[in-house]
Amino acid sequence: MSTSLKSQALLLKTTLFLPRSGAQFRTRRSFPCTTPPPPLPFLCRSFLRLPRNPRCKVVRGMRFDGPAVEVSEVSEMEDGDLAVETCITRALPPALTLEQGIEKIREAVEDLKLNPPSTSSGFLRFQVAVPPSAKALNWFCSQPESSAVFPLFFLSKETNDPSYKSLLLNETRGVFGIGSAVYFARDSSSACGDRTQTKRYLSNESTPIMAYGFVDINFDTELSIMKNQPGSYYFFIPQIELNECQGISILSATLVWRDTCLSTFEKALHSFELSLLQATSHLWPTPVNCYTRNILSTLRKLNAVEDIITPLVYMNALSPGGKYVVDNFKELEAPSSRQFCVRLSADVVVARNMLDQASGVCYSVQDCANINTVWASLIVEEFSRLGLTYFCLAPGSRSSPLAVAASTHPLITCIPCFDERSLAFHAVGYARGSRKPAVVITSSGTAVSNLLPAVVEAYQDFIPLLLLTADRPSELQDAGANQAINQVKHFGSFVRFFFSLPAAADCVPARMVLTTVDSAVHWATSSPCGPVHINCPFREPLENSPSEWTSSCLKGLDFWMSSAEPFTKYFDVQCAHACTDSPQEIIDIVNLIQTANKGILLIGAIHTVDEMWAVLLLAKHLLWPVVADILSGLRLRKLLTSFPEIEDNTIFIDHLDHVLLSDFVSDWINIDVILQIGSRITSQRVSKMLEGFFPCSYIMVDNHPFRYDPSHIVTHRVQSGIVEFANHLLKVEFTYQRNGWSTYLQVVNLMVGRELSFQISAEYSLTEPQVARIISEALSYDTALFVGNSMAIRDADMYGHGWSRCTHNTSAMILNSEPFFRLIWVVGNRGASGIDGLISTAVGFAVGCNKRVICVIGDVSFLHDTNGLAILNQRVSRKPITVVVINNHGGAIFSLLPIAERTEERILNNYFYTSHNISIRSLCMAHSVKHLEVQTKAELHDALFSSQAEEDDCVIEVSSSIDANATFHSTVRKFACQVADDTFRFLLRCRVQDFESDVVSCLKVRSIKYFTFRLPLRAPPTMSTVDHNKTIFYREGFILSLSLEDGRVGYGEVSPLDISKENLIDVEEQLRFLLHQIEGTEISCFLPLLKGSFSSWIWSNLGIPPSSLFTSVRCGLELAILNSLATRHGLDLLSLLHVQDDEEGIAEAPPKVKICGLVDSDGTPTEVADVVAALVKEGFAAIKLKVARRGSPTHDAEVIQEVRKKIGDQIELRVDANRNWTYEEAIQFGSLVKDCDLQYIEEPVKDEGDIIKFFEESGLPVALDETIDCIQENPLNILMKYTHPGIVAIVIKPSVVGGFESAALIAQWAQQHEKMAVISSTFESGLGLSAYIHLSCYLEQKNAEICKLMSNKMGPSVAHGLGTYQWLKEDVATTPLKISCNPYSGIVEASVADANRLLQSFQINRMIIHGDYTGEEVRRYRLPVDFNGISYYINVQEIGQISHDNVLVFLHGFLGTGEDWIAITKAASRGARCISIDLPGHGSSRILNHDDENAILESSLSIEVVAEVVRKLIHEITPEKVTVIGYSMGARIALFMALRFPDKVNGAVVISGSPGLKDEVARKIRRAVDDSRARFLVSYGLDRFLDSWYAGQLWNSLREHPKFNQIVGSRLHHHEDVPSLAKVLSDSSTGRQQPLWDDLKHSKTPLLIIVGGKDEKFKRIAQDMSYEIHGYRENENGPPSDIYEMVEIPNCGHAVHLENPLPVVGALRRFLTRLNQTRVALQTRML
Repeated sequence: MSTSLKSQALLLKTTLFLPRSGAQFRTRRSFPCTTPPPPLPFLCRSFLRLPRNPRCKVVRGMRFDGPAVEVSEVSEMEDGDLAVETCITRALPPALTLEQGIEKIREAVEDLKLNPPSTSSGFLRFQVAVPPSAKALNWFCSQPESSAVFPLFFLSKETNDPSYKSLLLNETRGVFGIGSAVYFARDSSSACGDRTQTKRYLSNESTPIMAYGFVDINFDTELSIMKNQPGSYYFFIPQIELNECQGISILSATLVWRDTCLSTFEKALHSFELSLLQATSHLWPTPVNCYTRNILSTLRKLNAVEDIITPLVYMNALSPGGKYVVDNFKELEAPSSRQFCVRLSADVVVARNMLDQASGVCYSVQDCANINTVWASLIVEEFSRLGLTYFCLAPGSRSSPLAVAASTHPLITCIPCFDERSLAFHAVGYARGSRKPAVVITSSGTAVSNLLPAVVEAYQDFIPLLLLTADRPSELQDAGANQAINQVKHFGSFVRFFFSLPAAADCVPARMVLTTVDSAVHWATSSPCGPVHINCPFREPLENSPSEWTSSCLKGLDFWMSSAEPFTKYFDVQCAHACTDSPQEIIDIVNLIQTANKGILLIGAIHTVDEMWAVLLLAKHLLWPVVADILSGLRLRKLLTSFPEIEDNTIFIDHLDHVLLSDFVSDWINIDVILQIGSRITSQRVSKMLEGFFPCSYIMVDNHPFRYDPSHIVTHRVQSGIVEFANHLLKVEFTYQRNGWSTYLQVVNLMVGRELSFQISAEYSLTEPQVARIISEALSYDTALFVGNSMAIRDADMYGHGWSRCTHNTSAMILNSEPFFRLIWVVGNRGASGIDGLISTAVGFAVGCNKRVICVIGDVSFLHDTNGLAILNQRVSRKPITVVVINNHGGAIFSLLPIAERTEERILNNYFYTSHNISIRSLCMAHSVKHLEVQTKAELHDALFSSQAEEDDCVIEVSSSIDANATFHSTVRKFACQVADDTFRFLLRCRVQDFESDVVSCLKVRSIKYFTFRLPLRAPPTMSTVDHNKTIFYREGFILSLSLEDGRVGYGEVSPLDISKENLIDVEEQLRFLLHQIEGTEISCFLPLLKGSFSSWIWSNLGIPPSSLFTSVRCGLELAILNSLATRHGLDLLSLLHVQDDEEGIAEAPPKVKICGLVDSDGTPTEVADVVAALVKEGFAAIKLKVARRGSPTHDAEVIQEVRKKIGDQIELRVDANRNWTYEEAIQFGSLVKDCDLQYIEEPVKDEGDIIKFFEESGLPVALDETIDCIQENPLNILMKYTHPGIVAIVIKPSVVGGFESAALIAQWAQQHEKMAVISSTFESGLGLSAYIHLSCYLEQKNAEICKLMSNKMGPSVAHGLGTYQWLKEDVATTPLKISCNPYSGIVEASVADANRLLQSFQINRMIIHGDYTGEEVRRYRLPVDFNGISYYINVQEIGQISHDNVLVFLHGFLGTGEDWIAITKAASRGARCISIDLPGHGSSRILNHDDENAILESSLSIEVVAEVVRKLIHEITPEKVTVIGYSMGARIALFMALRFPDKVNGAVVISGSPGLKDEVARKIRRAVDDSRARFLVSYGLDRFLDSWYAGQLWNSLREHPKFNQIVGSRLHHHEDVPSLAKVLSDSSTGRQQPLWDDLKHSKTPLLIIVGGKDEKFKRIAQDMSYEIHGYRENENGPPSDIYEMVEIPNCGHAVHLENPLPVVGALRRFLTRLNQTRVALQTRML
């Protein structure tokens, strides 16, 4: 093909000639004879133009030169020749419907007209989230043929071989657009074209705006001519656009104006309103059953032939943070859409894969061989016109005419199957996904009967279904004819409509056939939807043999044959309540809701994504607790905090099924109004709960009239569409406020949910609940879930996990075309809840919903529908399916029913479980279906990942066991019930909130301080790192004192362990940080519930990742908070943590804790044995000896042997090797002490991978200690490796694992795996030991509960490792902790009562206190700095001791102030003088020139000028060198000063900074962009600017931060001088800053570069800086090797110092230490 044909398309409008009455009909679809166009017109330079409609208007829009600048164009350009317009995007509240979304935009535009912008140019965009169902194609097809506005287009997002047939088969997502707000064009044939002298480009901070068009094409909008010109392009941004993404649709409206180009705001507004008027005037709220009919009719009317050569190239025109400079325009091209239709003008239509079989069509049956063929063809054709284009064909002779007609029809998609039952279920699945019926064609006889199970399912669940059953004619009925049965009303009452056609005959008008089809489809698709049955008798010949027939039967069909419309159109005219707000019935419902005290929103099965959308908006509006069934689509919701209204106000009670296991909770809930939307509820417990509430007001809403009320408790039955009902309620302003009742319910649900997560994660084997959890977490927004019946759907409902994750705020999410929540479509066959036909249904659902599908079913269900594999193998018109089969070799559900407890195993196996050993793998192989078998969690994760990544269908077989499954379900239920009981008792006893109150009980922290202590020890600690040459030993740490606003005080101890990664200096910095951060913070009264409560509070209230806190700091903080709450409630710490149930008689753990003695085994074996014997004599029943400290394991073994010999066999003996042995050494030791009856050996080997191997070889029980240190993040993932029974104990040091919460979690895991949980102190003071005594007792009580729940034998109480109290010579308390031998038991024990006395009446022993810290006041002042005739009054915040030795200067980024650094400066001020400033133009700093106001405007605030001002400021503060710390813009200043002012800068910390732009073209573009931003800031104000600025991709991570709104609010609060701020943005642009890359090569000033782990852009910049420095040093003898260090901070993005400040504090201290060491070394050398 000639290259001139490339990238060309012209669809010439042709005249449609309709056949006259009586004209000869063709036997196939064909194009009518028309005057052919000139041959190959697109070979010419310009295309042939047809006469145009004078009323139509091609909306050209504003001309821009491009979304990005080509280097060749801009390199010679002056700054004044380049202009950039910044897009301003306003996100409107989400809309219930597309129509309401349009109305929101219309209202916004009307407001804009009342308050027009004052700027002479602008780019304004409105966006609103609308329901996610596919509507773009329908909207495009709704536009009139004689459109008044162009361009018009639809672009499909389908990638899998899209075709015209696929448009009709299921919903196609895409983009609809009308009008042109902006266009980019280039005419390569002209040097200048019509481009303006000033180049104009677009800039964007947030929203990715798409432009659509062509390359190598020149389109003249005035002449409506399209020409092929290589190097040319034509793109446009539509004025109105509907962009359909997975999970959400974005409706956008764009206004662009510029007065200087005669495109004024008024003209732009008028043009926009024309487009909006047409788009809204031709928006058909088309029901599903008319959807395809509308598409078919409209596309046929285009009457054009497409050129399939042309792809529509679309691109990301304005990518946030995207490329501004490209070498070639084509760099911006994205993959082309393969299916589109663009009406550029009344004459020019460009299309691909949209119009085949659609243009100039007439229908003919004149050449049909016989009357059977005629009738069959008419039936199939009418179905296609009605939009039913998916046919399921079963083989058979009698149905031959129908099968041949369907399979040869150009618009029909057919799928065959030899099993009618599977085929019918496949049709049910298709209708579930597409909401329109498939047509099933079968032969006569029992083939029809096999459809009954699917018919019943469709009837019960309102699924539309069309059944065409072939039959013998009447003369063969009741005459013994083969395959002749009575098929009249064969399905009885299970069909909505039945009609038996007469046998095909030419004496019967063919119109009767068409009206029968039309009526049947109407019955099937009208509410209540359901199956319809048309019986079709045929006489022979059944094949296409000639048989005379007369065309008189076609009388009256001329108009039908010449059109694309169905014969009879049905219209459903509903009364719109235009005069009243709502009908009286709805008013009654509203009154019930408004008067409810304890209302609950129950969401049952929902069938469409638009209904899910509506229910979620309604839930947000009502503010009631929400119980979402698995089939609602909201149970597995993927919510993001980008939609804070939903996150903050909607309480999802996802675990009510397990919560109701608690009789306490179920008796307490006592709901007074139930609003149920959707009929079916999966959970039997929830259903029984609802029955128990009767009498109460029970409102049920669904679209059908049937009674779905098995308990007979519904008091108000509303027959309404869910969207319509939600629309009524959303108009009502409810006064409901959340009360204590809903808060209690929320907390109990949260705790039960966390316990379920723990139980599922803690089980090492792959359980069926874990399968449900893993699959639900693996679901992506473009995947749907089909759940089978029996256990599959119940497990999904109970254990499926919807997640909530912070990502983006609402505006940014919508602007980035990401859903603020992601709908997960979940369906199942719950009409009759059978286990038959499930594979077939799932495959049909995949075709209908046009998504990837994961199907989860049991093995019996799989075997019940193995013929469905034959349908699966065909892969017709759908995306891949993953079938997960849970194979427990029988029916596991019966093991959970009461019959399992009362029936012998033989009967259960044979007649209920129906146990089998059938190979699922072999069945898959027989059908050529990929099969994977998994047995572990990791294997299931990998299998799901690979199946989702590939394009093949896959069956994943999960091996399971009925008995193990029943046991695990029982265990989980018991623990969930226990947690619900405990949580509820806690809430009632602590009375954290009154039931009628609407304020959660929280107390604020009034003040917090810490004391530094130094405790003398009697002997050196037992750590192997201790210097034994010393004679005096101390334990150092901190005492936290936390005061609540009610005056209660709680104390905690922070004592870092020397052998850990912490030290006193690091810890004190974090404490200083916390003192600032925590003051005034609310303390939730729910924190004692643990189970993640502290982690959640630390993140949400303090704004720091929990993992960033040192474990000792977190431990002390938790202890201080818990002690303060215990004091407030008048409880001891143990009672606060654990509410004992006296009624159930659970054996209480003793109020004393058995103590294990500790011995450092220095000395000879005899000496050590004597020490141990002395401890035994004191009453210690357990002793731990330190080993692996000697030259040989043999020597340690000799000590152990001697000890055992000395003390006998009654004493528990433990040893601790602290990971000091190699595997060989440990084995040697083990072989020598195997007869010493060791209780366990802690950490015997260096390599943790050898631990289990050591046990298996030596037989010695092992305990973990160091292995579990610092496992705050995902501890269960680490612990799962150590379920081996040879590991008998877990030694838990609270200050090392991260506090009480982590310790309790680790202990629960250990106890459930029948391992000892041993609390171990690390030489804490009496304060810490007292808390550990309570914790130890708490764990003993929990262990008793666990043993009871799991029916385990309760072992002896554990001796906890708190023997370090013997090392304390003094204590932090004035009255030391008392630990002694119990005179009754003769054992050394610690009393909870004694520990509580110390905690409750704690008085600090001032003799051991070496200092205290209550925080520092910030010294605030202004310093004047004069530079270049301008006076800068710089606002200064100073903390720390005033000195000149170690001065740190902190520089904020653009929009920041010195306040951003206060928390970090307080942390760093321990050894430094910290100064943060408001840079010129920011915060409280001011710029003045009293003599000449214009001088300020003419002055510069460039990086160079600001750096000079800062240098002068520093000189005023100190004569010495300083260390400069800068972030973003401040980092550029800091780097500039480090490189240019080495006489004043000792070192620089560059946080998310850059040396500038290397390329001059890039700098030129950046100057224009920042100038545009500055104009935006001045014109629209700071508030609007902040919305746009922080919606950019650079801030994705910051928007996840819980303090994001507070941070943005501070920007608005602190900046009053907006013009100066805009001047800084322009003058300090990286485009105006001279790059510093070359300076880096010669720098001698030490640099610390800090970047966030999620900030990919600045990570690359930092790596380039590293290469620049190190590469030069290596090649050119550059600066010394220690000149540069790069630190990547995890869990944060660009704003590192705000998102994860504590690692920044640590990195800064290490850098300062290095600087100080360097300075000292230099001074030493000088001496």
